[in-house]
Amino acid sequence: MLGAVIMVGAAATACSDGGAVPGVHNTSQSILDKAPVATDADLEQSPTAQAIKKRGELLIGGSLDTPLMSQANPNTGETEGFDATLGKLLAKYIIGQPNKKIVNSIPQIRETLIQNATVDVVLQNYSITLPRAEKVSFAGPYFISNQAIATLTEKPDIRGADELNGKTVFAATNSTGAQKVKELAPKANLVTFGTDQECVAALEQGRGDAWVKDLTVVAGQLRLDKKIKLNTGSFGNDPYGIGIGRGDESFKRFINGWLKKIQAAGLWQQAYKETLGTVIHGDVPAPPEPGSVPGS
Repeated sequence: MLGAVIMVGAAATACSDGGAVPGVHNTSQSILDKAPVATDADLEQSPTAQAIKKRGELLIGGSLDTPLMSQANPNTGETEGFDATLGKLLAKYIIGQPNKKIVNSIPQIRETLIQNATVDVVLQNYSITLPRAEKVSFAGPYFISNQAIATLTEKPDIRGADELNGKTVFAATNSTGAQKVKELAPKANLVTFGTDQECVAALEQGRGDAWVKDLTVVAGQLRLDKKIKLNTGSFGNDPYGIGIGRGDESFKRFINGWLKKIQAAGLWQQAYKETLGTVIHGDVPAPPEPGSVPGS
């Protein structure tokens, strides 16, 4: 799946938890009630985790406007979605309570936020790549996304990348989707725009046949827009990681241990069902194994 990029405004504005977002499922209390809490022995393995617990709040570089992943309630500021739920679970694991603060970030500053210790982690559909792994470390992956194909609802289904050949396809400039279309559908007429919103507008205006983007972003768009549909075809793999300070191996092991615990307890799967699973049909995907991709 795609390493989705949603521009969320300028750098560091922060937002604490509150209530529900219209059209977005709240984090169910049952998830938080069942969430594990690190033991003293667990915390002793990571000085970073100990410092966060002492502070009493987990600082997360993330998004405030990505539907189904991390979207802020305009009335209360609480964030809801898959990433937001994982953030609450991680905060509870470290602190004992889901106390977190989202530092609103954009892709261009994520590494800087980590390097300057403005945040403890970045949890923002943050794709693990080798160039990024030279600047920060990654726990996870916690999710494997892929490139999804969206069309107008009344159009025939497109069942794979090869069926994009001969069609006009929209993708964001310099996105993973654009790169994959070039590789896997070289005969497609690829048209790129600076933002995904422009891609969606062009699709709705009938100026092309399909929009290719990260599955999580397309799913979020479907939450808001009934004019487009998610097609059955998808392609490519894009692992999402939790960005942390470069070389903080003890914190990486700590987070990876937490990921394994919430996966084994079924909490990862429940979080998926209540967010992305409300739009993406089919079985819940198998959680990825932490440390299983290059750069993690």
